[in-house]
Amino acid sequence: MPMGDPEDCQCPDCLKRNIMQVINQAMQDISLAEKLTLAAPYADQNGLEKDIDYTLENGNYVFSAWYHLKRGSCCGSGCRNCPYDQDNVDE
Repeated sequence: MPMGDPEDCQCPDCLKRNIMQVINQAMQDISLAEKLTLAAPYADQNGLEKDIDYTLENGNYVFSAWYHLKRGSCCGSGCRNCPYDQDNVDE
């Protein structure tokens, strides 16, 4: 993922924070189709990255909207950060 100023700290924590800033900035004011296009090149990444793809809350994984966009579709589980407005959730 393209990053900003190469002079910035690139330790793992700062790099994650910088990546999330780039993702969040890119996600503002674009359509779902554009978000999916942006996430598609990262769909085949091996493994999940803590604080980018998920966070842990009380021992539970909470997947980010970025993770869901990389998946490419709604799973129908009613996920908290679903960017698809939970299209497939049965009521």
